[in-house]
Parts: sequence; structure tokens; C-alpha cells
Amino acid sequence: MLRREARSVVGAETVGPYTLLRVERGGLEPGVPGQFFMLEAPGRLLPRPMSLCLAPRGELAFLIDPIGPGTRALCGLSAGERIGILGPLGTGFRLDVERPLLVGGGIGVAPLPYLSELLGAPPAVLGFRADWHAEAAALVPGAEVVLEPTYVTEAMPAGHNVLACGPEPMLDAVRRLAPQAQLAWEAPMACGYGACYGCVVEVAGELKRLCVEGPVLAAA
Repeated sequence: MLRREARSVVGAETVGPYTLLRVERGGLEPGVPGQFFMLEAPGRLLPRPMSLCLAPRGELAFLIDPIGPGTRALCGLSAGERIGILGPLGTGFRLDVERPLLVGGGIGVAPLPYLSELLGAPPAVLGFRADWHAEAAALVPGAEVVLEPTYVTEAMPAGHNVLACGPEPMLDAVRRLAPQAQLAWEAPMACGYGACYGCVVEVAGELKRLCVEGPVLAAA
């Protein structure tokens, strides 16, 4: 049974507007790309769900966008501080695909470096608002970068199995172009394991908890 662990922060690095938070792994498993961990900063009431970005030896690394009090608290941690961590949780990407293409938008790039590593660095198309944001693209080897007002879907080559993560409008556009795609969705979460029903979304007329049945769902 999964339980929350206490782990030390190894360090934090600035990557454009984001922070790459590195945490000691201990006995935690990195899981499958697209799964997530609940991270709880000291003094914060609720944890925050974060996709695993990288899994270097002895560490787990998370790319975080400091957009609210909880994420800013995580980004402000220093080496040696302790955080609560629970995971891996949820359903990740299926890796048994031929001719994979990774597609990401903004902070949606977060799970793609680990995914790229396990898939052998397949082609990737990443979209960002500006060059400053696009610094995160360096985490994905060989990725093609497009900047607004160009859309990532305009740069997607045909004939690939798409694995995507990004804002909902981008995922909707990818779904229309690639109905066999795997899409990693985002939603607010309080628990991360299906108890609070805070992350329920309607998919094809059915209600699904993204923390359990997702966050990766088939585009169809």
C-alpha cells in the first residue's frame, strides 16, 4: 500500500520560468511516464500533483510552474529541506507504440523528458509562449520548438503515434488530428488516489477520476 514518505530536497534549478525540483528517491519507484506524485511542502495544507520529469540515479525530479501558493512553496525549497511525497499514482503512458511522437505545450513538457528517455529519444514537438519558456525544451533531446502564434499541431508530422501533454485546447486539437493519441490531462487534485473526487472530468459521456483512470487517457 502506498503511503506518504518524507524526503530531502537535493536541489532546485531554474529552467526558464519553471523550477526543476530534485528530491532524494530513497525506496520510491519512478513509475511509468505520465504518472504523478503528490508533493507537500512544509507548512502547506494540501499537496500538489506533479508529473515526474526525470529519474536520475538516486533522485526524482519535477518540473514545476510557480503559479500559486502551493507551487511557489515547492519552488522555494532549498537543499536539505524535507517534503512529503506520495506516489507514483495514476495511469501513465503506454510505451508499446511504434513510431512515437511526443507533443507538449508549456508546462505540459514536464512528463516528456522521462518519457523520451524510456522511448529512446523519439521525435518531439514542443510549443511555448516565448523563448524564455522554451528553455525547458532542452530537457527533451532533439525536440522541435514552436513559439506562439504557431501551434504545435501545425508542426506535427503525419504517420506517428502521438503521446501528448499540455493545455486542454492543445489536447483537443491533437485529438482531432490524431484520434489514436494518448493524452495526459490536468485537473485540480486534493488526494491523488480517488477518494475526494476533486479531479472528475466528463469523457465521452462518462465521469472519470483523472487521478485513477488518468491522467493519461486514450484520445478516442
